[in-house]
Amino acid sequence: MSEINNYFALILERNRLAARVAIERRKKKRIVLANGCFDLFHVGHIRYLAGAKELGECLIVGINSDEQVRKLKGENRPFTPENERAEIISALKCVDFVTIFPEPTVEELIRAIRPDFHAKGTDYTVDTVPEREIVKEYGGQVAIVGDPKDHSSTEIFRLVSGKQ
Repeated sequence: MSEINNYFALILERNRLAARVAIERRKKKRIVLANGCFDLFHVGHIRYLAGAKELGECLIVGINSDEQVRKLKGENRPFTPENERAEIISALKCVDFVTIFPEPTVEELIRAIRPDFHAKGTDYTVDTVPEREIVKEYGGQVAIVGDPKDHSSTEIFRLVSGKQ
């Protein structure tokens, strides 16, 4: 298993992630943060993360904890536990680091790592990104990436389950 893990991005808790981000900054790499639940992984997630990676050299993906996914999506979610979601995301070539955040929003993670770019999907505009003011405070940028929001884990579940 350790040989396989060499191909995966690192899954780090916040303090270790902040230390790694400092190392990447010293190498003059642009830091990008993308975040989401990533439950029932689909092509929209791939396109979002690939678009985020195009903004810089170091892509960090923040994954909502199981508790927060339940609060956001309902008691029957997530379908995939947080550690498995982190492992799936870490296996993507475009991803450098993964972390699981327990807070209701990604604001504290943004404050901890201060990414050059905070990437959000096309279901947002730059003006509707909830964290935009925090990013602007330290001189970062908000970017909208990925394809149109034509894919959704919730919609996949409805289709498969027959629930309308």
